[in-house]
Amino acid sequence: MLKALIVYGTRYGAAARTAGDMAETLRREGLSVEVVDLKKAQVADISEYELVIVGSGIQINKWTSEPQKFLKKFQKELAKKKVALFVCCGSAAPIDDKVDKAKSIADAKRKYLEEKAAEYHLQPVALGLFGGIYNFNKTPWLFGRFMQAVKPQLEKAAVPQTEPGIYDTRDLNAIRNWAKELAQIARLSV
Repeated sequence: MLKALIVYGTRYGAAARTAGDMAETLRREGLSVEVVDLKKAQVADISEYELVIVGSGIQINKWTSEPQKFLKKFQKELAKKKVALFVCCGSAAPIDDKVDKAKSIADAKRKYLEEKAAEYHLQPVALGLFGGIYNFNKTPWLFGRFMQAVKPQLEKAAVPQTEPGIYDTRDLNAIRNWAKELAQIARLSV
């Protein structure tokens, strides 16, 4: 059975939920999957995995630190494996109707995925750009002031509240389809 490792860093839960959705899909596709929240656990060795998926939430234009440390630590090993990168961020699902959505998405893909892959000299088999989660219940005070301006836009765009104060802009079908494609890629030339 092919083995996949999904590691991630998250601030408000989007990357965690996305990693869980990916894991479910990959398991249905016949892969053995381990999921690691890098804030809670470390990974000592990646040699047993055919596919390694590294993800992060984005806040203030930055990846979380834990997945970046993972990429740095395993840079040489990852260069020899099938690697996929994903991020969850608001730029992937622009809600401001004054923003050029296609440009916003293309810029986010370049900045958060292509440049990150280049930084660690990786040739990913796939890059996943998914929406984020706006959690008004966990927002720090200073960032919360900025977020209050976003709330009316989320409501105007009819973004669903999954729980009170939590708006989820992720497209679950896109996440599951991306994971299915990764399962097919993992099976190639094994």
